[in-house]
Amino acid sequence: MDLVHEMTYHARLRPPIDIGGPFGHRVYFDVIDGVLEGERINGTWRSGGDWGIVGTDGVVRLDVRAQLETDDGAFIYAYYHGMLEMNAVVQAAMESASETRYEDQYFRTSPRFETGDDRYAWLTKSIFVGEGRLYPGFAVEYRVYRVT
Repeated sequence: MDLVHEMTYHARLRPPIDIGGPFGHRVYFDVIDGVLEGERINGTWRSGGDWGIVGTDGVVRLDVRAQLETDDGAFIYAYYHGMLEMNAVVQAAMESASETRYEDQYFRTSPRFETGDDRYAWLTKSIFVGEGRLYPGFAVEYRVYRVT
């Protein structure tokens, strides 16, 4: 089994909406905009957000859903769960809207994609994993790999 890099994307976020709740402390991050770039796919974020739950263990359980549009006009629904370790480096970066490095925290995702466009059917037939980091300007960046 190998990992093949398929895309890198970043998305700018609005400050979180504090929802709270009985299952953990839910927060919502609205995506303002974003881009994805790869050898086989390029496009933009049309809309989306993260309905994460902050656990008492210092980990945010991600619940992200987004609509993407490729540069050649295909629409793709992306969704993933993941985990972000809210360590001191992450907290400081969030407060100052600065960046982290990939190795600064445990920030992993398992993206899935849906589309009816045959040009991107390969997205619906593969398993993907991603690693994330905070990106300058209150944003996130992910490197996404296809599992072969």
